[in-house]
Amino acid sequence: MKYYINIFFINSILGFILETIINHNNSGILFGPWTPVYGIGSIIITIIFIFLNKKIKNNILKFIIFFISISIILSIIEMIGGILIEKIFGITFWNYENHKFNIGKYASIEMSLIWGLASFIYILFLKKLIDKIEVKIPKIITYILTILFIIDNIITLIIK
Repeated sequence: MKYYINIFFINSILGFILETIINHNNSGILFGPWTPVYGIGSIIITIIFIFLNKKIKNNILKFIIFFISISIILSIIEMIGGILIEKIFGITFWNYENHKFNIGKYASIEMSLIWGLASFIYILFLKKLIDKIEVKIPKIITYILTILFIIDNIITLIIK
């Protein structure tokens, strides 16, 4: 469990940094330096990859199934996240209506393909590094981050 919680925080913080660099402003609805959709996505990517690794021996088939399934799942998560943020907070953080193959406001086939490609990059290059960082995180840091994250969510719901 500690592994997945730390994976969530590492990738949420990296997602926050990435989005802040790309968008030149704070990323996400929370006050802290995390964008939870990246943390959730990284957990799902990891679980699906581990599952497929155990079930499918053919690497080409494994990567095709991984790419298709993760592209769809991450797009659904992005869509749900966009809808929830808009309904709860009245804010639109992203809008794909200008994409040629949009699926409403919060998803598009173009972005699905990007999420699939980013997931490959994550599994092939970043996951090993992140796993090395994760094992060095003391339990107390995991507990502190979890408490701060819960507090951040509560404050966000009260204030915004």
